Amino acid sequence: MADTTNTAHFNRARSAAENPVKRFFRATEIDTRLLGMVGAMLIIWIGFNFLSGGLFLTPRNLWNLSVQTASVAVMATGMVLVIVTRNIDLSVGSILGFVGMIMGVLQAELLPQVLGFNHPATWIITLLAGLSLGAAIGALHGMIIAFLNVPSFIVTLGGLLIWRGATWFVTSGRTVAPMDATFRLMGGGTEGSIGATASWIVGLLACLAIVASIINARKQRKRFGFPRRPVWAEYFLSGIGCALVLGAVAIANSYPWPANIARKYAEANGIAWPEGGLFIAHGIAIPVLIAIVIGIVMTFIATRLRFGRYVFAIGGNPEAAELAGIKTRWVTVRIFALMGMLCAVAAAISTARLNAATNAQGELDELYTIAAAVIGGTSLAGGMGTIAGAMLGALVMQSLQSGMVLLGIDSPLQRIVVGVVLVTAVWLDTVYRARAK
Repeated sequence: MADTTNTAHFNRARSAAENPVKRFFRATEIDTRLLGMVGAMLIIWIGFNFLSGGLFLTPRNLWNLSVQTASVAVMATGMVLVIVTRNIDLSVGSILGFVGMIMGVLQAELLPQVLGFNHPATWIITLLAGLSLGAAIGALHGMIIAFLNVPSFIVTLGGLLIWRGATWFVTSGRTVAPMDATFRLMGGGTEGSIGATASWIVGLLACLAIVASIINARKQRKRFGFPRRPVWAEYFLSGIGCALVLGAVAIANSYPWPANIARKYAEANGIAWPEGGLFIAHGIAIPVLIAIVIGIVMTFIATRLRFGRYVFAIGGNPEAAELAGIKTRWVTVRIFALMGMLCAVAAAISTARLNAATNAQGELDELYTIAAAVIGGTSLAGGMGTIAGAMLGALVMQSLQSGMVLLGIDSPLQRIVVGVVLVTAVWLDTVYRARAK
């Protein structure tokens, strides 16, 4: 009893002596690395907004930025698990291109001969075929790595070349278009967004989910005797989370349809055209919703399932994981199969957004995906990484690209900037791990 009392007094004395900033971060348990990345992104946004004359931080550009980020963000969630296990996947861009071309041929040339154009089942068959093909390619890579002991760098480098070449052979270099009307919704655009009302509903549901998760986490900590955050910290985190969600929804709803499309919509639905024009909000884009859902699912897999614990155990110490009874080879196969499925989802988003399957689709996406994961805090030494960090890293990468395009910077210089940012991120990761030790 005396020991408990002494410990409580010691903790209170330590809290009182701590720096207020440190006390705040300890109470809220906010990831300072993630917060630093958010700060860096805000600096990038403000800088590009100033240099572009206020064009960057407009609802239109931010909405387009979110759509452009979606495909790389989806792949970055899988790349986290790959890198955490001390592997690498250089083939994701080529898999995206190959699977995208197969899905394009299916819905533009093969299925219409059987089902007719724009059949309700076309997009479902196409998507299932793409997911199956992506998983098979990823599983093949994983089996070569796990059972033939070929390094992942070599296997996926070979995959990069093989699947890029196979993409060309599917159509002998032809671009395939157009895509199925329902399939195109996954790419965004005026029809590929959910509108203002549905966006507010999604935002409110997300706020309820945030509050519910914080309450549930507090109950679980109490149940197992773990220390709980102060009540004010719980309120603060709930408020910040809901404010960010509702702010994002407000921005999405501030971007209206183009006037000519809104006019056609009004004519088709018998709506009188107002003198000042008709404001129809885009709302949240469907590809953004897909990316968010995948991010939530991947976070659940990585943090709550046995498979996720195995992944981080292998990354921390492969030999100890194998001695503990984890089937490390089959875990590796599953990781790469999952990565292949995520490439297929990204291929569907990319193909739908372009309304075409091209041979150049997905080129250099492997570098942007790896960069997003590393910038998001995934350690190349293995054992450390978060899904949320990788998705935020994808947003940072796309922000750099979007901003440089707005400023009219040439493509070669854009690649130089991306390379410098990637090297800097890896260096900072090395410094962080050295200090942690």
